[in-house]
Amino acid sequence: MELKQSNKDVIAEGIKALSAQLEAGNSQAMTAYLGTMARFHNYSFGNVMAIAMQRPDAVRVAGFHTWKDLGRNVKKGEKAIRILAPMIGKGTDPDTGEDSARVYGFRSVCVFDLSQTEGKDLPSFAKVSGQAGDTLAKLLKFADDSSIIVEFADDLGGAEGVSLNGKIKILAGKPEAESVAVLVHELAHELLHKQDRKNTGGQNRRELEAESVAFIVGSAIGLDMNTASADYIRLYNGNAEALTESLDAISRAAKLILAGIEGGNREN
Repeated sequence: MELKQSNKDVIAEGIKALSAQLEAGNSQAMTAYLGTMARFHNYSFGNVMAIAMQRPDAVRVAGFHTWKDLGRNVKKGEKAIRILAPMIGKGTDPDTGEDSARVYGFRSVCVFDLSQTEGKDLPSFAKVSGQAGDTLAKLLKFADDSSIIVEFADDLGGAEGVSLNGKIKILAGKPEAESVAVLVHELAHELLHKQDRKNTGGQNRRELEAESVAFIVGSAIGLDMNTASADYIRLYNGNAEALTESLDAISRAAKLILAGIEGGNREN
């Protein structure tokens, strides 16, 4: 698909649109997602190991009643995952003499993984959609020309893409528009976050920069980015101010990738 505007205009418009989404706050999708995720417990290391031993493919576990409150039911015949829950009661602090909540033992409780339940879908972020045309093929060529290996994998441990310093892995089987957005995100990591900038600003800053590039490029080729990028950035505590601080890096990577899509002939 043909891109009519110069890199400068495309990037400026993308930054402006993304900044507006970040300033607007959480989208409805993200608010629902965060509210649901807050219902799940953070398990101790011992319980995480117990879950992994009993059901290695578990991705999200909760008790019977929590799943019911979320609109899902445990399937008939499913075997529970056993973990330990603290038994809490009131006790007297020997140092202060004050009553306080204290753990006085543990009991075995049952939890179930998401795959063991059925019913209402859990909330998720907005998805990238639209027609990607031959963009994926062009991005793969750009990666090859940049000496970056791209592989598609059936399982990435819950991730959609990973950047491995010269190699990118993308989750296979996704709609092409989403694959394009993920690949651009990982290409941005490869272009921006190696060597001298690897630890600049920490993970939050790196994710903001990579996803901003994905938003700009995706918008430029006509994909509907929805609030997917803004939601992702805000999940890493990003905001419009941080976006402004990273403009140079974002612009540099977006320009390179857009040029790659157009065969290196894009106007500056």
